[in-house]
Amino acid sequence: MSSKRDYYEILEVSKTANEDEIKKAYRKKAIQYHPDKNPGDKEAEEKFKEAAEAYEVLSDPQKRQRYDQFGHAGVGSSAAGGGFGAGGMSMEDIFSHFGDIFGGHFGGFGGFGGFGGSQQSGRRVRRGSDLRVKVKLSLAEIATGVEKKIKVKKLVSCQFCNGTGAASASGKTTCTTCNGSGRVTRVQQTILGQMQTTSECPTCHGDGQIIKDKCKHCGGDGVLKQDEVITINIPAGVMEGMQLSVAGKGNAAPRGGINGDLLVVIEEEKHPELIRDENDLIYNLLLSVPVATLGGSVEVPTVDGRVKVNIPAGTQPGKVLRLRGKGLPSVNRYGTGDLLVNIGVYIPENVTKEEKQILENLDKSKNFKPSASASRGFFSHFRNMFE
Repeated sequence: MSSKRDYYEILEVSKTANEDEIKKAYRKKAIQYHPDKNPGDKEAEEKFKEAAEAYEVLSDPQKRQRYDQFGHAGVGSSAAGGGFGAGGMSMEDIFSHFGDIFGGHFGGFGGFGGFGGSQQSGRRVRRGSDLRVKVKLSLAEIATGVEKKIKVKKLVSCQFCNGTGAASASGKTTCTTCNGSGRVTRVQQTILGQMQTTSECPTCHGDGQIIKDKCKHCGGDGVLKQDEVITINIPAGVMEGMQLSVAGKGNAAPRGGINGDLLVVIEEEKHPELIRDENDLIYNLLLSVPVATLGGSVEVPTVDGRVKVNIPAGTQPGKVLRLRGKGLPSVNRYGTGDLLVNIGVYIPENVTKEEKQILENLDKSKNFKPSASASRGFFSHFRNMFE
């Protein structure tokens, strides 16, 4: 799993935020962590880069869609068409990339003066916690994509109080400490003068309201635990360990707010015959000596049934037959993998007296004696398998 922070969390926006909200949130973070405002602060510089990375993805509709569905795995350098990461960009790269967002004031480290504005404080918006479930898929389901229905036990908004936590409409009152804003401002006298700080209200914990008459069903929390059947549409080509996100299907937030997400972790069932190698599939085919020598037709498995494969006469062990398009599709729709059939030849461990005589007679034939060129070709192929 990726150790990167969630992009929405970095910008402190909901997953339903529109383009303007994302832009404003990024502008706020850029002001907060700008190098001119935090000279020599490496942590602020990293957060500045982190916010730029989050904005680069969430401001692009296609990248945002991939990120919402697959998380950071969907917007890596290959998936995102050459996207960037905070660790791979310099500050000047970021300034250059986002110069148009701030009216040309992002051209370099001296451009902070063009931002202006101030932070706005307000009532805290609660967010429910995420849920994580594992879904096991067969190769056939991965090849085509599948709809799954799963039952999860989760927190849902209390239907008796509509998630408010209050027994009635008059069961809430405005917090007198913060006057309903959810924030309190303190002014302290320091040796440098007065310093003003704004923080969450300690009385209402950011809600802006106090519950006097609590709902008897949820105890004032505004949520209840219930079972819910959730439909998940899983696209074709997903891989073991990949995490999909179903927005808003996680736990409900206490006393209103935004639901968390349902995080779906993919588990891949082992196929009895096929081995997965990213988008390619591998099948190890063991031929008899007569078929390898004379050629013939054999059946090999695929994700959607068995197909016949023609074996050329004189097929050598180690040869790979490629069945194009018989693998798995790319989750980013960049084509379909192949089925690679690795050829092996079965040598009997026990033979009858008659079979032994036949083999001894064949050994006398020059056609059954390996030539120098055949030996070089075989061992060259064998060596290449380990390079």
